[in-house]
Amino acid sequence: MASKGWQHPYVSIFKHVRVEDWKRSAKEGDVSTCTDKRLKCSVFRIRGPVPANSFIMIPKNSNQSLGLTGRYFYLLFRPTPGKYFVVHLDVSVEEGQVVRISFSNMFKEFKSTATWLQFPFLCGAAKDSVYESTAKSARHGLVGPAPTSVRWTCLMLDLQYTLSVYLKRCYCQLKSIKLCANMAVKNMFTSDLLLDPGISFSEARLMGLASSQGTGPIPRDMSFPVPKGGSWHDLYDHIRFPSEGTKLPFDSIQKDNPRPEASCVSNQRRPIRGESCLVSLSKPVQDRVSLIQQITDPKSIPRNQTPMAVTNIPELGLVSTHQSGDSLSQNENQHQQETTSSQQVTSRPSWDTNDGGVHVHFHPEDEESEEEFVCTPVPLSAHLSSSKESRQQKLLPDPILRLNRIIGFGGATTKYALWSKSGDEVVYPCHAIIVSMKVSSNQQRFFTGHTDKVSALAFNGNTTLLASAQTGNHSVVRVWDYHKGSCLAMSRVHAHSLSSLSFSYSGGILCGVGKDSHNKTMVVVWNTMNVSKGGEVTILAKAHTDVDIHTMKVAFFDDTRMVSCGRDNIRLWRVRNGTLRSCPVNLGEYHSLDFTDVAFEEGNSFQQHLDDRTLFASSRSGYILEIDYSRVVVRNVRRLLPAQQQHADRREKQTLNSGPGIAINSISVSSSFCATGSEDGFLRLWPLDFSAVFLEAEHEGPVCLVSVSSDSLQVLAATSTGNLGFLDVSSRGYNTLMRSHTDTVLGFSVDGIRRHLTSASSDGTVRIWNMDSLHQLYDFASEDSPCSVAFHPSEQVFSCGFSSGIVRVFDISGAKLLAEHKQHRGEVVGLAFSPDGEFMYSADSQGSLALYNASEEDLNVIRVVCNVVARGTEHTPDALAVSGDSRCLAFIGPSEYIVTIADSRSLDELLHVDVSILDMQNTRLDSALRVCFSPASTEHLLVATSSNKILWVSTKTGRLLREVSKVHKHQCSSLAVSEDSRFLLTAGHNAVKVWDYNMQLEINSQMFIGHSQPIRQVSFTPDQLGVVSVGDAIFLWDFLALPVDSLTDSCSPLVIRHTPAPKSVQPHTEVNGVRLSNGMPRQTAPLPSSPPPPLDISTLDQVDQGVLGSLSICDDTQTVPHASVAEPPSDPRPPSSFLKVTELTDTSPLNTSLTYAVELKGKKPIRPDCYRHFIPRFKTSTVDPAAVAPQSGEEGINLKAVIGYNGNGRGNMVWSPDQGLFAYSCGCVVVVEYLHTGSQRHLQGHSEEISCLALTHDAQTVASAAGGSNGSRSLICLWDVQNGTCRSTISYHRGAVQSLAFSRDDRFFLSVGDFSEPEVALWSNKTFQLLSHVRVSGPVHDAAFSPSAASQLACVGSQGVHFCLIHTQGSDVDLRVQRVKAPAEVGEVELTALCYNADSFLFTATNRGHICVWDVNTQRCFMTWEADEGEIGVLRCRGNHLLTGSNTRWLRLWEVEAVRGVKPQEKVCSREDSDTTVVLEQEIMLDGTTVSAAFDTTMDMGIVGTTAGTLWYINWSDCSSIRLVSGHKTKVNDVVFSSDETHFATCSEDGSVRVWSAPSNELVVQFQVLNQACGCVCWSPSSSKESACVAGGYSDGTLRIFRLSSSEMEMKLHPHQVAVTAIQYSADGHVILSAGKNGLVAVSSPINGATIRVIRDHKGAPITNIQCVSEQCKDFKLEGKEMWLAASADRRVSVWAADWLNDKCDLLDWLTFPAPPISRMTAHLPAWLPSALQTPAWWSTPATEWRKSCCSTVWQKNR
Repeated sequence: MASKGWQHPYVSIFKHVRVEDWKRSAKEGDVSTCTDKRLKCSVFRIRGPVPANSFIMIPKNSNQSLGLTGRYFYLLFRPTPGKYFVVHLDVSVEEGQVVRISFSNMFKEFKSTATWLQFPFLCGAAKDSVYESTAKSARHGLVGPAPTSVRWTCLMLDLQYTLSVYLKRCYCQLKSIKLCANMAVKNMFTSDLLLDPGISFSEARLMGLASSQGTGPIPRDMSFPVPKGGSWHDLYDHIRFPSEGTKLPFDSIQKDNPRPEASCVSNQRRPIRGESCLVSLSKPVQDRVSLIQQITDPKSIPRNQTPMAVTNIPELGLVSTHQSGDSLSQNENQHQQETTSSQQVTSRPSWDTNDGGVHVHFHPEDEESEEEFVCTPVPLSAHLSSSKESRQQKLLPDPILRLNRIIGFGGATTKYALWSKSGDEVVYPCHAIIVSMKVSSNQQRFFTGHTDKVSALAFNGNTTLLASAQTGNHSVVRVWDYHKGSCLAMSRVHAHSLSSLSFSYSGGILCGVGKDSHNKTMVVVWNTMNVSKGGEVTILAKAHTDVDIHTMKVAFFDDTRMVSCGRDNIRLWRVRNGTLRSCPVNLGEYHSLDFTDVAFEEGNSFQQHLDDRTLFASSRSGYILEIDYSRVVVRNVRRLLPAQQQHADRREKQTLNSGPGIAINSISVSSSFCATGSEDGFLRLWPLDFSAVFLEAEHEGPVCLVSVSSDSLQVLAATSTGNLGFLDVSSRGYNTLMRSHTDTVLGFSVDGIRRHLTSASSDGTVRIWNMDSLHQLYDFASEDSPCSVAFHPSEQVFSCGFSSGIVRVFDISGAKLLAEHKQHRGEVVGLAFSPDGEFMYSADSQGSLALYNASEEDLNVIRVVCNVVARGTEHTPDALAVSGDSRCLAFIGPSEYIVTIADSRSLDELLHVDVSILDMQNTRLDSALRVCFSPASTEHLLVATSSNKILWVSTKTGRLLREVSKVHKHQCSSLAVSEDSRFLLTAGHNAVKVWDYNMQLEINSQMFIGHSQPIRQVSFTPDQLGVVSVGDAIFLWDFLALPVDSLTDSCSPLVIRHTPAPKSVQPHTEVNGVRLSNGMPRQTAPLPSSPPPPLDISTLDQVDQGVLGSLSICDDTQTVPHASVAEPPSDPRPPSSFLKVTELTDTSPLNTSLTYAVELKGKKPIRPDCYRHFIPRFKTSTVDPAAVAPQSGEEGINLKAVIGYNGNGRGNMVWSPDQGLFAYSCGCVVVVEYLHTGSQRHLQGHSEEISCLALTHDAQTVASAAGGSNGSRSLICLWDVQNGTCRSTISYHRGAVQSLAFSRDDRFFLSVGDFSEPEVALWSNKTFQLLSHVRVSGPVHDAAFSPSAASQLACVGSQGVHFCLIHTQGSDVDLRVQRVKAPAEVGEVELTALCYNADSFLFTATNRGHICVWDVNTQRCFMTWEADEGEIGVLRCRGNHLLTGSNTRWLRLWEVEAVRGVKPQEKVCSREDSDTTVVLEQEIMLDGTTVSAAFDTTMDMGIVGTTAGTLWYINWSDCSSIRLVSGHKTKVNDVVFSSDETHFATCSEDGSVRVWSAPSNELVVQFQVLNQACGCVCWSPSSSKESACVAGGYSDGTLRIFRLSSSEMEMKLHPHQVAVTAIQYSADGHVILSAGKNGLVAVSSPINGATIRVIRDHKGAPITNIQCVSEQCKDFKLEGKEMWLAASADRRVSVWAADWLNDKCDLLDWLTFPAPPISRMTAHLPAWLPSALQTPAWWSTPATEWRKSCCSTVWQKNR
């Protein structure tokens, strides 16, 4: 300790070594002493063009050491403006090892080795400068030359902490320091104290800071001078590293947030550095290549772990009450509890920040102003809660409502809808709510907090931040954490009509356009750089302009640049020096156009030079302008024209020329194509040269938005008519996500049996919706405006009242108009059916009331009474109320002060109640607004009045029983009572309230907000499990109150015992223990499998049709004037689209014009919504028909080995443990592998992707099925396993083959067609003849023969279970099928998989994770349980064990012995009745969705295939798993052998580079780069194992060099701005030659990573190959050490001679080759399709041709 005492409290390093003498220190280059004006003292100035050539070195000799042990190193310096600098610190760690810590503004990213840490240094700038505010938000603007306003900086490095975190080393001492140009340095010192330069000694004394506490002010001789009255932090920068948290997603040294005052330090009496968790390694550190030497095994559960038990499995009729939690459960919606006496509410004292949202506080300032909303930004949804004390009695559960679904889109705008980065979610506004919907399941989550309609949305580049703006006089901008759903910040601007938002790619800049108080256009730029870390959103710049701005976007390549367009202008904007400036684009003759949208050509090319930037702009007159961004001029102009000629069955190709144009509302550009949305309703996809449309989709209204997903595979489209959907480019199919009313929803009614909802809107339409899928089923349009609707309580009939007074009744099941009545003279204000369905009632605004006989088909009028209902339209749509026993009818009338109760069968008046006299103290007359009956047992009538009260009135005496005042802040617009009389539902203005009906609690209500307009109607759903409210949109809420009968129900639902398993079945005992009307928990409905039938109105005469107007369903045809169907199904499924999608291909002399139209008609089969159904990969190429296959025995090469497994197949792996046969498919090859030797046999006979395999029980025959080519039928091959020959081939099914199966005695085999032709075919395994075939009604997913009865088999699909019996009579074989629907307990599901148990039991699985157990003899389901959270696609049963595999990646093993103890004839209703228990024994998570499985007879071991292309060996007995087969997940791009041919390397689109051993084909090492594709790979020329390297070229333009001996990435280079297409080491290994798809060849050094030169001779044509040789130079007597050539896609080859050490590279010659003949089969594929859609299928080598696929294929050349 004595030796270190001299270093306390600090050591001044310059003074310690007497640096001015230069005896113990050294200087090199331009090092001088000068006086700094700011510091007013002498400083050292280090200058030089190369930092390494000018420096100060302390100590002088490298063998000496400073020996400074201080933990903190302080450097007082100022970087030279516009220059680079470098600082090296050599520190000693334990065991005497030296580690260098370097920081510089030259370093672009953090790098780390065992002995060197390199940190980027981010130079600060003057306070409030534009650089400080904007440059840090763009990654390329951070690290670079110091800005001109760079300040003197006090840098503190925690050496001990840095070494501990980054290298896990213990710091000993500082050995040496090297300060390199360019900088000015005052001094350096070390200390064990954490000193603050911003406080003086006097301030430290006042705050009690002392060195004994580990802190204090900086020494006086080290301090910076501060003028009197000035602030240190306003003049200088203080940087502490590591800081309290990184500012950006990479590790860097940079300035912290400045502290407002020095007293901030007082909170840290002992400034002890925190634990290592404070500094987390950031994304680029994690983005460094991760080595996978041993592929991680899946997680498993030990066999001895406590099993999971599923007890008391319900019998048919019983139901699981479990409701799986999802993200919506956390998104608690706006709700509040309040007392009914004073309604004075205080906010809850403790607040859980995890339930998020906008917390609304209520402040009771006076009696009149009941509540005041004050919004503050807190996470997630608006959860309104208040209670006096926790012990108070309040309404439970809390909350009692939860927003589940919203039917609606738009509100203030329909031009904003966004893709998430992953492409699986779409974000769009619905009035004041922001909805994020999963496109696969339609599941929604909500961002709540806006108080007015949302007018704009914007994502940052990686979709982690979402910005939203609301319309209104004082627009509010909110910034959200998209994944958490929490509001991070809120900003109010003095603007209204905020109509445009745009985020920068990094998320550091947000730009908005609105209007100021003078109605002048105002542009605001916010700084959002720190918002994700809790920082504020500040206004960076603001500008007022007279120009019109329709859209404004921030350039993705530079945060400080924006572009806008509007009427008569396109302008480029830039933030500079705190101001926002703009310049117009020279439009020339196009200056008077009205521009609608702008888009840049590329999506992610950050390093592209500004000169290469192209901007596209669209206009209302149909013009598309291509603008040179750097020159600010128009480069090219095109125009969208209508079709010149219309044919009967096809549209002419659209062109861009002169003539009358079509208004283009939106444009979106990807790297491969451009999408436009136009006023004529078409979404069109163009190549980037706009030569012709290659795909288009027609909508029913103008397309106002198009947006291409990040992977260019899907295009989102929105229309001004409220429709939102997307076009799948690869399948050319269109999917509608949401339809919406375009105006206020006036009223609704629910069909509880079929879960349909009908709504009437001010937009003039009546629509019918599926409440589970949210799909629109029917759309009734009429010139007459609908006012109210009502469903018949039991039949598929609904009535609608119109503003003209007409009442129409529609029959949905018969698709016709039943009746039309014209008794009313005014608008229909009330419409209702009696609960028993015998009568219907209607009332109009003129006071008349009508009674109809609903038991008759034409609903004859029984009686019309005039002047009995209060006049006016204020009571619409709830003017009538019918009691639950169907005896009484209540309405307001004959005046607004009177409520009348009449006999429902005769309309005779029974009772009058005058509400105006019930409150004698009120000076104003009280009038009735709404009436509602409570259940008949209570004999109550509830009346809502104008004085904001609810009155309880006796239906017998008219006596006032109870009243509640101050129900809402505004008048009550609707009310309803639950069937059990426990809850009251009211709506007032924009809020919904749920009340305790008896008003006996201290807090009797909860309030929920979300609507942006007054609510028109609210009601419970008929099953009492939900609430529906309508106004601006249709809100579907979950009603979470537990029914009374569920508390005493003797039939127990599924009960599950807890286990500590990682993933387990959750107990069904939560508040979600609520059942639907069919007895099952509420879940997301599956997507439709068939479209609805057209409505039949052919029975109407011409007059009736004229009155009806247009009546349409969601199909291709918008109007159906004459359409009829026979016996349409009772429950029509929602359609997939209302669109016509047309693919148009290019026309050229080489191929004929081709128009491919896909019309989504009702008859066209729809792909089922389950992964179990096989869908072949999209195929972009075919074999050239001119190619001739060699004769047998004359092949030049033979297939030797296949590395990979097709994870896209279904059931495409078979294994016989007894015979040792193991076979699987990869592409069009069946691989038979012998596990004990590792050798393979290949069965080749298919030309298309194999979908499934089947194996006979004697393991002698394998059947394989693959789709047909060129429209031919599918091919089934039956192979002899012993000799590998094909016994026979069968072609029968038109589509793909979904499943194959052999009977137990191997006499028969079964084949099942896919959804395009769901047919089951039975074949003879001897003669291969078709014995019988049956066409089923819906898609079939799986089939299996019974193991006990050879004549029994079963199939499962979308229509349920098909039990089949083979009936044989002589030579005739008949297949008899009996279909049984899925049990009601599991809801509307797809049955996806099945397997037999030997004891006449059949297990089936659903796409919602349920297992159903059937008795085969009675064909009855007697047991169900929920086995998984996702879709189960694989079932296997052996003895008492059942195996399930699902798309959640879980493989589960169940013990099902208890199933045998259940008697199917008996019901299991309670725990006492049965001890039935299904036990989850083990589970294991795999690397993908399970698609195939085969196990031995004891279920102890087996093989499982996943979608990740992996085959796993699973051993349940010892809880082990081994990868048997593992290939690349996606397309293999390149394969290269090492020079000694002992190894070969492959690379893939999945971003991995794998090295394999050549003889055994075993994986040696894998290098994985996330979020990038590897396009090419090469070996270093060195043959030494120690120095062998492989280099890969990636899609982001980078090269990565991997050293095999250390299994690490050695270097990362970035010589290209586009994807790398070819890479090769030079012959001597001194340089790496790489080429990009733009044709540029870069020569880089593998030593220092520098780019030596760039060769532009091939620019414009992608380089396909580079080859280097060393011998030819000597042979041809050329100057240089080697020759190399580059081949490009334009069929040119350049030959070069090079001497890299002498920097010589000369072009020798050009070779040009003629174009090959274009195959007629591939000519229809445009060259500009996305790379994901157009992958080359064949590529050549000098010896042979290779096939690219998701596997690696090894061929053997025949000698």
